[in-house]
Amino acid sequence: MAGPKDLDPSSSPRALLGAELRHARERRELSQEQLGQRLFVSGSFIGQLEAGTRRMQPDYARMLDEVLETDGFFQRNCGAAAKSKYQYPAHFAEVTETETQATAIREYAPLLIPGLLQTAAYARAVNHAYEPTAPEETIDQWVEGRMERTRMLEHPTKPLLWAVLDEAALRRETGGRAVMAEALRHIAGLARRGRAIVQVLPLSAGAHSAMQGALRLMEFEDAPPLVYFEGVRHGRLDDDPATVTQLRFTFDLLVASALSQEKSLALIVALAQDYTHEEHP
Repeated sequence: MAGPKDLDPSSSPRALLGAELRHARERRELSQEQLGQRLFVSGSFIGQLEAGTRRMQPDYARMLDEVLETDGFFQRNCGAAAKSKYQYPAHFAEVTETETQATAIREYAPLLIPGLLQTAAYARAVNHAYEPTAPEETIDQWVEGRMERTRMLEHPTKPLLWAVLDEAALRRETGGRAVMAEALRHIAGLARRGRAIVQVLPLSAGAHSAMQGALRLMEFEDAPPLVYFEGVRHGRLDDDPATVTQLRFTFDLLVASALSQEKSLALIVALAQDYTHEEHP
């Protein structure tokens, strides 16, 4: 039987790669769980590869070619699915691709405004802080990539974005007062338009369920949900159902501890005004 055709990198290579994986798996009469066992991953991971919500890494491509006897097809084509002109770090590139497939994103940000809510000036300040010796053209490229990600919010309804922002992130002056004023007005605008649900976790809330770090949960139409953990210069996606369920409960507790949407918007607007007045006395 003829093997699958090589992919055209110009036509959604990850989606096509996933479709070819499903075709090759079914041809071998393997379930997602059975194939996952041979690769030492979960069946849901195989499902995410097939749905195009996870990037196929070279090691998995090699093992798939061996198990499914596809004559090097996945190794030849996984590179096309991984290309990005913005040159994200490997751990983050998969997340940026995965979030474009999400129907819902729920995020807690303890230290900074999350990427999907950032302005260009705020993103520039953050990237300068991350890499103070990087050439300006590199910073420009990173900012362009960040702004490209935010364009998904131009769709009127998808994905659902629900962000719980720690008050500390709003009070940490990043890039100067004018940059902060613009950033907070931008968030307020998204909330007013109903494009994002935004709540502030006030400092007065004290101890809470996510004091150990940031949290992002992603849901998909045709694949299991994922959680993303991020630290300094590293991050990882996790599809373990028990872990995802536990952290969804963590997020629900954060929502319960946060200010209402109305009070959160009022606080964001007030802080934006404070930054504006202090910048221009």
